[in-house]
Amino acid sequence: MKRVVITGFAMITPLGQSAEETWSNIKAGKSGIDYITRFDTTKYNVKVAAEVKNWEPTKYISAKEVRRMDRFQTFVMAASQEAVKQSGFTVQNERESLRTSMIVGSSVGGIESYYENALDLFKTDDPRRISPFGIPMILVDGGSNLLSIELKACGPSATPISACATGADCIGHAYSLIKSGRIDQALAGCGDAPIIPIGIAAFDRVGACSRESENPAKAIRPFAKDRPGLVFAEGAAILVLEELEHAKARGAQIYGEIVGYGSTSDAFHITAPEPEGKGASWAMQLALEDAGLPPTAIDYINAHGTGTSLNDSMETKAIKRVFGDHAYKMPISSTKSMTGHGMGATAAMEAIFSLLAIRDGILPPTINLTEPDPELDLDYVPNIAREVPVKMVMSNSFGFGGHNAALIVKAYE
Repeated sequence: MKRVVITGFAMITPLGQSAEETWSNIKAGKSGIDYITRFDTTKYNVKVAAEVKNWEPTKYISAKEVRRMDRFQTFVMAASQEAVKQSGFTVQNERESLRTSMIVGSSVGGIESYYENALDLFKTDDPRRISPFGIPMILVDGGSNLLSIELKACGPSATPISACATGADCIGHAYSLIKSGRIDQALAGCGDAPIIPIGIAAFDRVGACSRESENPAKAIRPFAKDRPGLVFAEGAAILVLEELEHAKARGAQIYGEIVGYGSTSDAFHITAPEPEGKGASWAMQLALEDAGLPPTAIDYINAHGTGTSLNDSMETKAIKRVFGDHAYKMPISSTKSMTGHGMGATAAMEAIFSLLAIRDGILPPTINLTEPDPELDLDYVPNIAREVPVKMVMSNSFGFGGHNAALIVKAYE
């Protein structure tokens, strides 16, 4: 089996328009959550979200092309440009093209474009008002398609879509393709832009969203006794993955290594996680087995940590099931306390946070954790980042429908 290394990474998030800006704010415990500006929330119970601030896609993409893209695609294209630039990623010939993939997904695709076109059609009853780019804009693999064309990647570019685990599963799928020897390099990650009226209203009807708005930065409180629910977010995160010898042959800088991936389904409920965390624990166990590691090898877990009553309880049980006594010695934190929950895109962001935690020896905090739930008794790195050398990090991502994914990122040696 081949070794899979990370040679580039980038992200567009509510905390910054680069990985380094975002990470700096994460280490400082800064929240990216504020009042929703993208539509009038007067009639809505939910009034806060984590929007990408001051987004100007024309800094990265021509105005003509921006008009042909959904918002999520602009995030994907911008993050990909930065990741490609950082890594020196290229496709030099036909063989290299056939061994290069774009595994970049989205949990909801171009939902904003669909919503706006549908409204226009309902208002005017004129089908000519529909954009001729409507279909490419709404596809969940719309970002991957654009990248494949732009970067001349002719390898497989099918994207696994698994709700909020999408970003992790896309990275895991690309990792598996490289590990098996099918391809040599890939861009992997996810983009999402779900902050629209129907997205907010639908999640609120499920009872998953925080309705607190007096202090937006405190509207999400993972693992806290009084956690009120998740906060919607948006953005994109992209990693450049390569087979080790391929990366070394071109003199690429190697930032880390992916050594484990596990993916399962709860087969339990369309929205609620299996309460004992069986599916989640199986995904973590499979990732450990894939990496050939004992549970004690993991130094830190970047938790799914949505701040909902059901998830935080389930995830804690699942971690205890897999890690036993080590669960009480191992730091765990939720960066969603700062980024909000950008669906599948956040799973990809958290893989990068895992990588940067290794690089800097700093564990990001779970902010707003002032009153812990007594039933959730692990070390969630409350409120302040912690300087701790780490070499092996697990990143958990779960999604509606019972999707579970776990990635293991390792310091490159």
